[in-house]
Amino acid sequence: MLTLLQDFARVRPPWRTVLIWYLRFLAILLIGGGIIHWARIVGYVPWRGVMFVDMPVDWQVATVYFGVLDMVAGIGLWLAASWGPVMWLIRLLSQVIMHTLFQSTFGSRPYEISFYMVTIAVYVALTVLSERERRKE
Repeated sequence: MLTLLQDFARVRPPWRTVLIWYLRFLAILLIGGGIIHWARIVGYVPWRGVMFVDMPVDWQVATVYFGVLDMVAGIGLWLAASWGPVMWLIRLLSQVIMHTLFQSTFGSRPYEISFYMVTIAVYVALTVLSERERRKE
């Protein structure tokens, strides 16, 4: 088993490549989420059985906000642009604030917040490993 891990460590792609794959995976998730938000906005998909025009105003604002931010962050992550992770982190922190400080309006989603924290931790770890590898070269 140990030799298998050592072999994997020798043949793995550079950490920068792994980081870009990770960012593109997140980009696919964000673009998919953005498409769902826009499907709600244009009236193609209801939210909890309620069409966009019948949603409370605070939910309408959140839907439009995340619809735009998901698409922008997703494109930035896919391109591996420097602003992509910034937009993604703004999006995640907005969602965390929405479900912690405004629980009475938007509800509590501890699993979703935990998922966001794990994705941030993985991003930070891959960024650190990528930077260490770049400095060694």
